[in-house]
Amino acid sequence: MKHVAKVHWWAFLLPMLAVLIWSLNITVTRYAADLISPVSISFYRWLIAFIVLTPWILPQVWKQRMLVRRHLGQLAVLSAFGMVLYQGLAYSAAHYTTATNMGIINAFIPVFTIFVSMFILKDIPNKFAVIGSLISFFGLMYVMSQGHLANLLQSGGHWGDAIMVVAVFFYAFYGVFLKKWQLQIPLLISLYVQIAFALIYHLPFIAWLGLDAINVHNGPSVFYAGIFPSLIAPLLWMMAVQQIGPNRTSIFMNLMPVFTAIIASMWLSEQWTIYHTLGGIMILLGIILAQKKTPIKANQAIQS
Repeated sequence: MKHVAKVHWWAFLLPMLAVLIWSLNITVTRYAADLISPVSISFYRWLIAFIVLTPWILPQVWKQRMLVRRHLGQLAVLSAFGMVLYQGLAYSAAHYTTATNMGIINAFIPVFTIFVSMFILKDIPNKFAVIGSLISFFGLMYVMSQGHLANLLQSGGHWGDAIMVVAVFFYAFYGVFLKKWQLQIPLLISLYVQIAFALIYHLPFIAWLGLDAINVHNGPSVFYAGIFPSLIAPLLWMMAVQQIGPNRTSIFMNLMPVFTAIIASMWLSEQWTIYHTLGGIMILLGIILAQKKTPIKANQAIQS
């Protein structure tokens, strides 16, 4: 008889806390938009995480340097997509849109992942994925247009949302590359090397745009970004995957728009409107539908 491991109730708090930290970071990103430049907060964020991890992880990196060297190019690509393009564009988007919209658009990652997987992994989406993606896309356009789709034809009014969409698109690449390569490297070592590459990638932007100083106004935001969403949340997420599995863990990402909206409403006095509700419902329904398996594929899985 197969023994089924018992999942403790506290294990479900792990992904919830991780999503709460990431949701708060979206609001922090919006709050800090007028206090520090995007390239500065992005650089400082990864510098702080790098400094904190170095005493523990650098010796491990040295011990497994041959393994790291074999995957150096792949780690460089992952860093570019997940830490520089995604996060850097998110910091830029914060200058032109609300934290609430950023949270809603962030929930679009699973849909983009489906179509990036189609081109990179040759994973053809089923009819549910296509229909669900179309519903989510319409919901996203509804939010970006503030409930009036004709507004999308007006130029310049939605730069922040558009930038955030591009950022989320790049993060979908990050997830697909992780799945494609499935690097057999300890997670903290992988994270540390990716952070090192992120710091290197920032150097040309710093040389061109300059680096803002950390002060009493932007300091709390910088240190929050460097510790909580960069280190603590990923660790909580990895622990959740080990405890309750990747599928059940990923469902908690759907809480991000809700958490972000609540935090932004309380902290930044952002308003949750009817178009946020309708658009958010469409996005969420589309994502749920996109995860549905067709009966044919289910039967094939049983027969194989």
